[in-house]
Amino acid sequence: QVQLVESGGGLVQPGGSLRLSCAASGFTFSSYAMSWYRQVPGKERELVARITSVGGTKYADSMKGRVTISRDNAKNTVYLQMNSLKSEDTAVYYCNAQNNWWNYWGQGTQVTVSS
Repeated sequence: QVQLVESGGGLVQPGGSLRLSCAASGFTFSSYAMSWYRQVPGKERELVARITSVGGTKYADSMKGRVTISRDNAKNTVYLQMNSLKSEDTAVYYCNAQNNWWNYWGQGTQVTVSS
């Protein structure tokens, strides 16, 4: 059974930092590209960051310089370190695993940036 379990979300003040984690199970984690997406009500889900199976990374322009995606294949976990958070970063953040044939989603974790 495939599972992607996000954690680390919560309430943070503007300018603060959060580290999201996504623990994966039920598939060969190391062979999948892993991504973080986010979504606010009424808008489409958008890519925040992606890391390929060999460690290549891609970031949304809106988050470049403020986020870092990393993975630990030994722990089947992908991370998203977010710094200098802004109110507009408030969203539900979703973990995604993808290869040529399969596409899996987690349940999401809420990130709220507010004073």
